[in-house]
Amino acid sequence: MKSNRFTLVVALLALSAMGFAQSDAQIPAAQSEAQKPNVAAMPTHAQQSFDVLKTLAGSWNGPVTTFPPQADMDGTPTQVTLRVTSRGNALVHEMKEAGKPDDPTRYDHPITMLYLDGDRLLLTHYCDAGNRPRMAARVSPDGKTVEFDFVDVDGGTEYGHMNHALFTVIDANHHIEDWTYLEPGDKAVRAHLDLQRTK
Repeated sequence: MKSNRFTLVVALLALSAMGFAQSDAQIPAAQSEAQKPNVAAMPTHAQQSFDVLKTLAGSWNGPVTTFPPQADMDGTPTQVTLRVTSRGNALVHEMKEAGKPDDPTRYDHPITMLYLDGDRLLLTHYCDAGNRPRMAARVSPDGKTVEFDFVDVDGGTEYGHMNHALFTVIDANHHIEDWTYLEPGDKAVRAHLDLQRTK
């Protein structure tokens, strides 16, 4: 009787092994591989946002509007230059008042670096106030707006610091930037730049 039970167990194991082999054999290898998602080919939201911002590489001009109004800034023509660098891994954003000499020791000339950090798109603003706030991006569903929220700041904040940025792509030759600066006492000043491509 023991040998019959042993034979039955061996037969059942053999049948189940053949069943698994047949189910694998019924799906061609190429089909099962094709059904697997290609994770490397699907860019993250951060990568998609970064790719959108890199299309802004070039030179831009436009007026500044501030809220609340700042008499020394409102209507001032501003030049913005965006340049892809580091083999496509960073985007440099430079801003200065149009018509002023290119002398960052005497005139405002902040630099902002945008870059991917894992699955996040980060912005570090090298401010004329002597600090470096970092912000992390979130993208709109249409992909045309990239908003940066404050993460942290290095350096002194006694003169305030940049706190928020918003890039809105209208088309290949027109984009809008909105920057929020927190003055001492957390008083927000917003600068709205309506920029047209010059090259």
